[in-house]
Amino acid sequence: MEERINKIFKGDRIIWGIIMVLTIYSLLAVYSSIGTLAYKNMGGNTGYYIIRHAIILGIGLFIIFLTHLIPYRFFSRLSQFFLYISIPLLLLTLMIGTNLNQAARWLTLPVIGLTIQPSDFAKLALIMYLARMLSLKQAEIRNFKEAFRPLILPVILICVLILPANLSTSLIVFATALILLFIGRVPMKFLLAFVGAGMFALTLFIGGASLLNKEGRIGTWKSRIENFVQEDSKENYQVEQAKIAVSTGKLFGKRPGKSMQRNFLPHPYSDFIFAIIIEEYGLILGAIPLILMYMILIYRAGLMVQKANRAFPAFLAIGLALLIVFQAFVNMAVAVSLFPVTGQTLPFVSMGGSSMLFTSVAFGMILSVSRGIEKDYENEQQAAA
Repeated sequence: MEERINKIFKGDRIIWGIIMVLTIYSLLAVYSSIGTLAYKNMGGNTGYYIIRHAIILGIGLFIIFLTHLIPYRFFSRLSQFFLYISIPLLLLTLMIGTNLNQAARWLTLPVIGLTIQPSDFAKLALIMYLARMLSLKQAEIRNFKEAFRPLILPVILICVLILPANLSTSLIVFATALILLFIGRVPMKFLLAFVGAGMFALTLFIGGASLLNKEGRIGTWKSRIENFVQEDSKENYQVEQAKIAVSTGKLFGKRPGKSMQRNFLPHPYSDFIFAIIIEEYGLILGAIPLILMYMILIYRAGLMVQKANRAFPAFLAIGLALLIVFQAFVNMAVAVSLFPVTGQTLPFVSMGGSSMLFTSVAFGMILSVSRGIEKDYENEQQAAA
């Protein structure tokens, strides 16, 4: 039986285990936190939302399975195509995207009415592209014109296009790209100069935009930072409710389905799902296991970097793992009041559509890399014998 499972589910078994654990947490936490949403929209029928979420999770697992069967070499070829598609999609979103909370982040697909977040696709495409370019430019990696400029221009373009509607995602992508470039042996002087220029440009953008329009998205960013600094702010409602959830969860929680703050927290099934998990399962059974899952993921990706005999799969695995883990830690930091409210979901746990599906693609690619590395190792062993 075990041999049969190993033939079907290839790649890193521990990462498969992480995916299964996250799936279980997701189903339990979402089912527990959708009561208010179901009452508002479906007359209290929680079955609609949990079935919908279970279907999306099932599709996500199927995407992971299919993607992990694709040889990682194909992702290198697709990276340029995906990057070129993501740019017009982001532009289209800024122009005609569906607006929610003063941010045009979504595109609504005609006929079927499904909404997707092009930034999820763009950040995936960017990491794939950077992994490809880093692997091709290693011989001239210290040359500004030949290596650094072709690497950094797509980072600038994607981050700038994401920035107006989603500052936190833009910063996560920016940070992930910088670390990936550092791992790829890009000279530190280039990276430091780029960080300095980026901070200066961001300051000018926010300052100029706030002078022209004090409302809108800039106003939202400003109010969130002010509320975070001023802990006693009356506008800090969601943060205060999250604090109550975390503090009352204690070590072992209130038990599944016993959360009280799910009735008061805005979006307890997405942005603040980590707070609900802590309230119901506590520090021991809720927070620590989830944190460990993401830490183990980055550790396993690091092992792939050590084992890989090719540059592209190593950069791809660590880049995608960093992207997932950064987003997870930002979500967790917001839930425990260590970071201003961002609207980031908890990867593969929060209820959502496009975020869940693109995270599934990322997991599938990481598993494809681990599967390819295992296959390369077996071939080397056979050749040596």
